[in-house]
Amino acid sequence: DALPILSKLSRKIGEALELDHEVLKELETTGLVHDIGKIAIDNTILNKPGKLTEPEYEVIKKHPEISYHILKSADGFTRFAEHVLSHHERWDGNGYPRGLAGEEIPLVARIITIADAYEAMTAVRPYKESLTHTEAVDELKRFAGSQFDPAIVATFEEFCILEETQGFSGL
Repeated sequence: DALPILSKLSRKIGEALELDHEVLKELETTGLVHDIGKIAIDNTILNKPGKLTEPEYEVIKKHPEISYHILKSADGFTRFAEHVLSHHERWDGNGYPRGLAGEEIPLVARIITIADAYEAMTAVRPYKESLTHTEAVDELKRFAGSQFDPAIVATFEEFCILEETQGFSGL
């Protein structure tokens, strides 16, 4: 299966939440296209080895809106646009671009947010050390209720315990 880890992980979270087949497919596809707007962001910012400046961070924060507009204009992808627009919203309302909170954030976006954070924390990047699986899950739990939907984090942790012996080899 050629799907990226984010798509597979999002689907696994959806399966653990017992979501229907259509939502599972939406999770996979949204995972594929969630950062498509980054094509409009300068590579010197995207690949910067150190911490971003405030102006650089403001540029990065535009990618969900750029992604939204790209998907809204592409036949067959319009239904993913709202999820992509909302994948940097936070459970506590301190996210971007609209400051949505709690269940105002579409469910698919809340799942993608957790899968994206986990993948980012465990990935090898030139600008940071990667976390272990356990460290990443601990970070998700630490920010459950502020950054992340606490119920989805709890479900993620439960299925991680079940999958831990495999080390996510199925991804």
